[in-house]
Amino acid sequence: MTATVSVEERLTESPVYRAFAEHPFFAAVDSADVTKEQAAQLIEQWWHPLHYFPTFLARCVAVLPDIAAKSAITRILNQEAGGGVAARAHEVIYVKSMEKAGFDGARVTGTEPHAETAALVAGYERASARHETALGFIFATETTDLLMVSSIGKAVERATGLADNKWVTIHVAQEPDHVEQAKAALLGGLTPEQEDAVLAAAEEMWRLWTGFFDRLSAESRVGADS
Repeated sequence: MTATVSVEERLTESPVYRAFAEHPFFAAVDSADVTKEQAAQLIEQWWHPLHYFPTFLARCVAVLPDIAAKSAITRILNQEAGGGVAARAHEVIYVKSMEKAGFDGARVTGTEPHAETAALVAGYERASARHETALGFIFATETTDLLMVSSIGKAVERATGLADNKWVTIHVAQEPDHVEQAKAALLGGLTPEQEDAVLAAAEEMWRLWTGFFDRLSAESRVGADS
């Protein structure tokens, strides 16, 4: 078994990962009645990690030690930032998609973060300072991003009836490539100690996201009673 396979298996078999993937919020949005105000609370908090993510990726590129990993993460960053066209950037598409669904764009981007949301963004900033923690957060994010994005999209659809959400559509199209690039970035021949650091960072990220969705569930009541 190669070190790369070992890292990937350890990450996907982590009990912290499984606990996050089974968060009640994700099941609740499949069947719960969601009001527009409840959906607004979700998308306003989501803006903060979404807005910081390109900065996180750029900082990760700077600390990754080899050109293969830098290239893989640069590809993700390029798509997140719109490939040289700002109008195609994920955060721009996000705001326009939510405005199309009837939400106030200024409120989406201007609402103060919950303490858990601020802690999540701070975690991404800390992780981008070191090679191993950067890899852990990148892999953990990309392997669960579509689950999270789909849940927000479902909440918006249930609240507004709008199923054609461009922000969700672009994630469905691009996320498989993001996952492959995240896996490629793990191909750097990690030592056992580095593997442990990557796993610990990934688990920290999943805990921070669990806190994020715990607070969203408590505030919006979506999934809070499950």
